[in-house]
Amino acid sequence: MTNEPPKAPPLYPKTHILAASGIAALLSLALLVFPSSDVEAKKTTLNLELESPAEQLKDESRTAPLVQAEGEQGSPFAQIEEPAPSTQNAEQKATATEPAAQAVKAPGHREVTVASGDTLSTLFAKVGLPANAVHDILASSKQAKQFSQLKHGQVLQFELDKDGQLANLHSKVSSLETIRLTKTDKGYTFNREISKPVVRTAYAHGVIKSSLSASAQRAGLSHNLTMDMARVLGYDIDFAQDIRQGDEFDVVYEQKVMDGKVVGTGNILSARFTNRGKTYTAVRYTNKQGNTTYYTADGNSLRKAFIRTPVDFARISSRFSAGRKHPILNKIRAHKGVDYAAPRGTPIKAAGDGRIELAGRRGGYGNTVVIQHGNRYKTLYGHMQGFAKGIKTGSTVKQGQIIGYIGTTGLSTGPHLHYEFQVNGVHVDPLSQKVPMADPIAKNERQRFLQQSQPLIARMDQEKATLLASNKR
Repeated sequence: MTNEPPKAPPLYPKTHILAASGIAALLSLALLVFPSSDVEAKKTTLNLELESPAEQLKDESRTAPLVQAEGEQGSPFAQIEEPAPSTQNAEQKATATEPAAQAVKAPGHREVTVASGDTLSTLFAKVGLPANAVHDILASSKQAKQFSQLKHGQVLQFELDKDGQLANLHSKVSSLETIRLTKTDKGYTFNREISKPVVRTAYAHGVIKSSLSASAQRAGLSHNLTMDMARVLGYDIDFAQDIRQGDEFDVVYEQKVMDGKVVGTGNILSARFTNRGKTYTAVRYTNKQGNTTYYTADGNSLRKAFIRTPVDFARISSRFSAGRKHPILNKIRAHKGVDYAAPRGTPIKAAGDGRIELAGRRGGYGNTVVIQHGNRYKTLYGHMQGFAKGIKTGSTVKQGQIIGYIGTTGLSTGPHLHYEFQVNGVHVDPLSQKVPMADPIAKNERQRFLQQSQPLIARMDQEKATLLASNKR
């Protein structure tokens, strides 16, 4: 008899263990042959062994759904563990991230941007073209010389053939214009491509605080549009002396758009200017004959026989007077006109249609133009720096046409225009003279005019009301 404790009986009979092992093997085999979706849905990871990982991931990532946990719609449960990228994978990914523009450019494509000091020769050298190629280009046609008129930041696109020779050269010289040279059997052919922008209408509103130009710029109007507004309304408003702080304006104008960007402006369609409490309105209208002019909202012509001032935005330095002391002669002498002081070279416009009676020197007036307007009226423009092209004695001019430029010729102490106005040979004050009106809109055009003008006036009213309401918030 021994003191060793008795051995514990086995938990399961040996036969049971063998049977359980066999069942487990059968279950494993069954799962391999007949996988259960319930078992797959509860897996937290899924290891994929792919024969060609790059192609498989590219295709399956677009279509294979994420495995989701039961009862958790929309939240990813199983995560795919991707194999380590191969060298081929890395190259494909690097290619995929390159800009699309690089992928489509031809092998012979070269692009250079004009920098300070660049010439056409230096740009050709940058792309590997010889100096004689520049000569061939410029000698091919008169228009081709535009390629030598380079602007800083301008981009030139070169296309070279398989021999490294220039096959095509093109450059965008503005938002709407591209020039191109193409090599042919006979040399180079020049082409100009003009893109047609979309034209839409735009609105601007401004209040005069210091000057019209500054207020217009704040309102988004370009210098050209500001000048156009002054020209359109210049028959009633003297922009040299009438503008006051608090005056305001509304303008509906054409805006040119390319690819969603504003690339220019067109005509003023309607304008309204309140000057010293009085409002003047202008509407652009083209009649059935194709003639375009501006009218008031009720159809009266804004175009009068004479414009109020022949110089835009000038300062009146001396008025019409019967007894003014001459600044050079130093004695009392009648001043039979109005002096407009402005920078040297400022354009001077003809006050009305007429025939040039004199374009030359006249005593103390220096360089002078005298225009006869019909039988009753005559205007004189003195102290000019020079005459505009085509202005000579005997020629005819149109209202608003540039006839010369501000200068100091003759008896003059500084750059200014001396302007005189005569009626039946008698000098009158051009600032107080009531000028004759042009014809109103024709009766047979009136209904058509109102159909076009009324929406423009309503547009200005609505835009202004919306703007004022938003400013009060």
